[in-house]
Amino acid sequence: MGLTEGHQAKTVWENPAEIIRSLTPENPVMVFAPTVLQERAKQFLAGFPGLVTYAVKSNPDEAVIQNLVTAGIKGFDVASPFEIDLIGRLAPMAARHYHNPVRSRAEIAHAVTAGIKAWSVDSHSELDKLFEQVPATECEISPRFKLPVLGAAYDFGSKFGASPEIAAEMLRKVAERGYIPSLTFHPGTQCTDPGAWETYIVTAGEICDMAGVRPRRLNVGGGFPSWRVHGVEPDVQSIFDLIERTTAATFGENAPALVCEPGRGICADAFSLITRVKAVRDGQAVFLNDGVYGGLTELPIIGNLDRLDVLTPEGKPRTGSDHGRTIFGPTCDSVDRLPGEISLPDDVQEGDYVIFHGAGAYSVVTNTRFNGFGEMRQVTALSLE
Repeated sequence: MGLTEGHQAKTVWENPAEIIRSLTPENPVMVFAPTVLQERAKQFLAGFPGLVTYAVKSNPDEAVIQNLVTAGIKGFDVASPFEIDLIGRLAPMAARHYHNPVRSRAEIAHAVTAGIKAWSVDSHSELDKLFEQVPATECEISPRFKLPVLGAAYDFGSKFGASPEIAAEMLRKVAERGYIPSLTFHPGTQCTDPGAWETYIVTAGEICDMAGVRPRRLNVGGGFPSWRVHGVEPDVQSIFDLIERTTAATFGENAPALVCEPGRGICADAFSLITRVKAVRDGQAVFLNDGVYGGLTELPIIGNLDRLDVLTPEGKPRTGSDHGRTIFGPTCDSVDRLPGEISLPDDVQEGDYVIFHGAGAYSVVTNTRFNGFGEMRQVTALSLE
């Protein structure tokens, strides 16, 4: 077997540096570390005081789902018929929570046929659609509410969520119609302020008082942060602890069972994206073979990934002094640019590799083939360092 054949046959690599040395890839490579994914999942399972349901939309790769099941995840937040069927096939014994609060009647019918028992809703009109099609027997409906709370990279409240007053009206209706009444909220993506959950949970108690209904469960959403900034790893355990304390203080002995639906907080740090430098234009702007139409779609929305390594084609780290650079992607679109500037070694050269760590969420699924770019290979590694 020749050297090239051996490299192509290899299925598990040591780390990104070995991949670069061995393959010198011309196109972007997404490196997946199952051990990191399972560690993150087990951190949530051990620390969160309730049911952990993985938000499939963040990364629905089948290897991700299979590794999460292996780690012990027993619930999934599904937002479409595709995701309902995916989890039904890969994890048939797992709970599936259909928490996209706006659905067509055809989507509702698909979910009912698939056996979905947990639903969210954020408007009276959508609630009426559920009443039409969803049988009340052992089915849970959770009104979703929103608040003008800061602390996240961006807030989902502009699209989803009812006011507390409307949520209370819906919660009362759900209970009166014989469904299992529960509540849900989402503090926003990459939420680094634990106080956001505290405010939401206290308001959940007020909604229950207005409705005169005690919820079976309270879903505290996703938003748990991944590790995006070098040297500043999020303390998710402090968020778990505050959620538990606030729930007990708000509801007392009648506290609902807790549910969370992390996506980014579980999958992001299990992937690193290897990109290659196409050009260093006149010693200033850096052009990569991936950008905002590929695996880096999120960066203009929630900010740059600060956890970077720059390696030579031989897999050796560049050691020059850091210098702020404008970073462009490969397409002919001027918006294909990462926000602000990113610090790179001043000796970075064409042909080098820039590795973005923590790139596993909302990247594989948003990668396009715009302008003919976007070819991305996914490989498995034992370590991302």
